[in-house]
Amino acid sequence: MKDKNVLKLPVKEIKELVDELVEEKLLHMLKDPDEGLELREDIKARLRRSLKSQADGEKGDLLEDIRKHGLSTL
Repeated sequence: MKDKNVLKLPVKEIKELVDELVEEKLLHMLKDPDEGLELREDIKARLRRSLKSQADGEKGDLLEDIRKHGLSTL
């Protein structure tokens, strides 16, 4: 639909246009902004250690302890 006056469109075509616009917006909002980027090797190693620790039953730091050290969270 190129350069059409929306007011002159039949209701069915307006609904189709709205559906297309909503879908386009949702896809834009939900896409992964990091898609296609490579993880640095140090981050990969950190994630592997974290996953192994979790599999071994170790627990992470408490949120309260992280905040005590002045580190922010996500």
